[in-house]
Amino acid sequence: MNQATSSGDALHGGGAMHEHHLHEHQGSQRGYLTGFVLAAILTIIPFWLVMGNVIDNRWLTIFIVLALAVVQIFVHIVYFLHLDTRSEGGWNMLAFIFSAVLVIIVLGASIWVMWTENHLMMPMPAQQTHHVTPS
Repeated sequence: MNQATSSGDALHGGGAMHEHHLHEHQGSQRGYLTGFVLAAILTIIPFWLVMGNVIDNRWLTIFIVLALAVVQIFVHIVYFLHLDTRSEGGWNMLAFIFSAVLVIIVLGASIWVMWTENHLMMPMPAQQTHHVTPS
């Protein structure tokens, strides 16, 4: 049993070295610098698009800004939070996805409730009201 344990340790030791090599960007200065540069670029581009009025189509500009925001979220997740499918056997990523789904459901439901409440509680225009006039 001792021999199997030592050979198992050798296998795990080699695997740990290989896994460490795969996660080299985690916590390294180069990884943080790469994340910072990507985040800065993904922040500067939307500011340039909006402040310079580069695209005349407002909805296209909004779509591009939102797409760059989603890309920036993934940059932060990978380079600063170090979440990927390999860390902690995938449990960190699973917990993050579960939390994100819950937040999306709660925000979406809240926006839907507030929009519906606003729509139903707003006074009707004078043209739509039917007043019965006494004769």
